[in-house]
Amino acid sequence: MIDPKQESVNSRCRAVASREWRRVVPVLKLAVGLGEVNTTVLMDYCISAARIDQCEREPSENGLLVRGERGWQKNGATTIAGQYRAQLACYVRELGLSPSARTAITASDPDDDDSDVWD
Repeated sequence: MIDPKQESVNSRCRAVASREWRRVVPVLKLAVGLGEVNTTVLMDYCISAARIDQCEREPSENGLLVRGERGWQKNGATTIAGQYRAQLACYVRELGLSPSARTAITASDPDDDDSDVWD
């Protein structure tokens, strides 16, 4: 049986990931060019952004502290959000999505005509 509340959460997560995809892909296509090889990294980036959104909503609804078996404890969503943020930061650097990351990206020299990539 499908839980309507959980389906709503999942639907929002998909919408956030989709919105992030539509926001970043055109920028990256223009800035650095994208190939099919980038799809997995971009999908993970968008999923991470959506999961951060999902994790941030949990403490907003239920509080930073929740009652557990041993009394009050930190809401686990805050820990998960931190892990997703760390992963998202890696993707931001990897994809050149921050100003500092963009300055680190250098275009290849068009005059560099090495025909053998293994040399």
